[in-house]
Amino acid sequence: MSHRLLTAVCAIALGAGFAVPAFARAPAVALEGDVKLVRQVTENGRTSERLEEPNQVLPGDRLVFTTRYTNGGAEPATDFVVTNPLPGPVKLARVDSFEVSVDGGKTFGALAALKATGADGKPRAAELADVTHVRWRLASIAPGASGEVKYFAEVR
Repeated sequence: MSHRLLTAVCAIALGAGFAVPAFARAPAVALEGDVKLVRQVTENGRTSERLEEPNQVLPGDRLVFTTRYTNGGAEPATDFVVTNPLPGPVKLARVDSFEVSVDGGKTFGALAALKATGADGKPRAAELADVTHVRWRLASIAPGASGEVKYFAEVR
């Protein structure tokens, strides 16, 4: 991946669209975004994953996008939704405990229940590469509470 494309991935991931997702606003909840490169390392015959700054990425590399939230208010934030768009140079690596969209964030659901448009113009089952947005629904965030949501993606 060229340095320019890497810069674009990081700018999109860490820019306003990721750090404060458009659909995740509540007066007392602060959001902070981060992206890391997931490296497989083998030491002393044991393989593990290590998170690194994404200074150089190549097609096939895995990234983890994390959004941390903190409720700085005096009241619980209820029915809080965090929506993150996937940067164009990556595709979703797996579906975890979140909903996805394959139509630019207009509709959400389980990947298995969604349809995408095939090259022939006909509907087909949606795939990981079709996902444009991920969304988490948090029932309640107590005053002073914090947490994080994340998704894994692969560089195209």
